[in-house]
Amino acid sequence: MKSKSQTLERKPRQALTPPAAPHEPDLAASLDLVMRLMAVPGPSGREAKVSQLIASELRRAGVRDEQLQWDNAHQRTLIPGEIGNLVCKLPGTLRGPRRLLMAHIDTVPLCEGSQPVRKGAWVESADPRTGLGADDRSGAAVVLQAALTILRRKLPHPPLTFYWTVQEEVGLQGVRHATLGLLGKPRLAFNWDGGPAEKLTVGATGAYRMQIVIEGLASHAGGSPERGVSAIGIAGLAIAELQREGWHGDISRDGRRGTSNLGLIQGGEATNVVAPRVEVRAEARSHDPQFRLEIVAAIEGAFRRAAAEVRNIDGVTGNVQIERRLDYENFVLDPHEPCVTTAEAAIRAVGGEPLRAISNGGLDANWMTARGIPTVTLGCGQNNVHTASERLNIAAYEMACRVALRLATASE
Repeated sequence: MKSKSQTLERKPRQALTPPAAPHEPDLAASLDLVMRLMAVPGPSGREAKVSQLIASELRRAGVRDEQLQWDNAHQRTLIPGEIGNLVCKLPGTLRGPRRLLMAHIDTVPLCEGSQPVRKGAWVESADPRTGLGADDRSGAAVVLQAALTILRRKLPHPPLTFYWTVQEEVGLQGVRHATLGLLGKPRLAFNWDGGPAEKLTVGATGAYRMQIVIEGLASHAGGSPERGVSAIGIAGLAIAELQREGWHGDISRDGRRGTSNLGLIQGGEATNVVAPRVEVRAEARSHDPQFRLEIVAAIEGAFRRAAAEVRNIDGVTGNVQIERRLDYENFVLDPHEPCVTTAEAAIRAVGGEPLRAISNGGLDANWMTARGIPTVTLGCGQNNVHTASERLNIAAYEMACRVALRLATASE
């Protein structure tokens, strides 16, 4: 669900070189881990293999079966799922509030068949037809390597919850339907998902998704086209109006901003049949909830007006059925939220310069925050996500691993 982000604020650099670290991850092992995770197919709804791989690595490091739990979120999501969100809880050896480290494990379908290979400072897919899957297997690996390092070295740590979610790429469905009671009431929550390791996403937009079904009337396109009502014609008129009136794409009205997209359209039966049915899927986003609803209303209005305009020789019109749902609500964390200031301290501790940003895409943090667990999102090196040119910046990924271990051991 990622998109471009708006920079809020860059904190001044505190150190030019990283101080001596109390704990450092094995960066070679961490890179091997992310390479293995990216090679496992697991689009939204089919994450069982990667989830089981993560669980297997945890067991090999000493985690007991009773410390691993899967919820049943996948039984309530919009698409059928193989497996729910994975939770691993560790009791603390240090006093302090529970900390949660999380990332999603599903990828977009383009990443099936990824063949990760290292090319200099980057990891890319050897198959140019596929995405790499760094979104968000790099985040999943960052969280996993922190858990494995603590377990294998028996490092001191506060109470910890490690959390790998499913179905993020299809509207944050896994975390939306998560059983949060399994998480152990964390007080500090950190999510890894996209961008430079120094970036902290402290807010994100909200979004509606829409399914628009246009019912026309079939007729022979050569013998009696005048008796048909073209569902494609209705869709075309509506789309043209939205484009002409500035309600499609990047939208600006009186200083208010948002976006919309009609991303899927399918329908019709044959060239010699007036199209009786078309389905359109659309979305509307804005950081302003009221303006987002205005965008939704503009889309709905355009399709209803188009349906009323297209008539056959008998005056029959088509009709439009529209379903809409809130995918996720926008949020902005308080600048002094403990998860934000703690994450910034960890970035400085490894020699980085924290950069706060607001995302124009959705994150698992949207629903975590909405459900009562304020969550900051940190970057882990992905570039060009959701494209066949996706790649992973190794240096940024390694910094993310170092930051995560600092946060997991409360050594920031």
